[in-house]
Amino acid sequence: MRVDLPYFDLCVANIPYNISSPLTFKLLAHRPVFRAAVIMYQHEFAMRLVAKPGDQLYSRLAVNTQLLARVHHLLKVGRNNFRPPPKVDSSVVRIEPRHPPPPVNFLEWDGLVRLCFSRKNKTLGAIFRQANALQALEENYRTYQALQGAGGALGSANAAGIRNLGGDEAMDHDGDDADIDMDDNDDDAMTVDGDPSARSKGVGGRKGGGRVSPEFKELVLKVLTDNGMDTNRSSKMSQEEFLQLLALFNAAGIHFA
Repeated sequence: MRVDLPYFDLCVANIPYNISSPLTFKLLAHRPVFRAAVIMYQHEFAMRLVAKPGDQLYSRLAVNTQLLARVHHLLKVGRNNFRPPPKVDSSVVRIEPRHPPPPVNFLEWDGLVRLCFSRKNKTLGAIFRQANALQALEENYRTYQALQGAGGALGSANAAGIRNLGGDEAMDHDGDDADIDMDDNDDDAMTVDGDPSARSKGVGGRKGGGRVSPEFKELVLKVLTDNGMDTNRSSKMSQEEFLQLLALFNAAGIHFA
């Protein structure tokens, strides 16, 4: 993880499973873009990488990985193929980076996706009514307004932003898998962080302070309701829908990093 990788076109590896997430995003951040990587992961992690909207294992890990690459499960490798057998099964996955990468500010993207998957089975309308989420968003909103008013430049994220996508060890274990029957009106009963170990990064990893202005809350909810996305649930949203959601919020001056 500490080595600057040289140029390569193909990566084939059986990796230590405890660095699966950060190593995957280190590879995806590598420039120039490589052709493909064929990697053996722990089976459960591999299934999260390739999960699709609506799957039980669909998570922030899947959304972030599939934004940057085409991911295919090649074969399962049972534990009994090894001597001595390990405690877990494995799977071989092929990763093909998208080239060129999508024109996305990756810190903003991960801030949005982190927030949406903090309660992935609740509606977006319920998630974005949470006091902590609104406070953090309003703080960003005021900061961006001040920077623009002062003529400040708002830089876009680079490859370092992609590497940061894999920095959260809990990314593949998003909260509330059994939360779908909860009341969507318990707005202030939840914190933003679905995982208490999540690091402060973007809106989904910090708590705001102070009260939210009614005007700003109305602006946030208007973005969702006007575009028919307030009833969407993150667990069923596609890449295109997350990209559309980020574009709509950014157009309204609302940012996530």
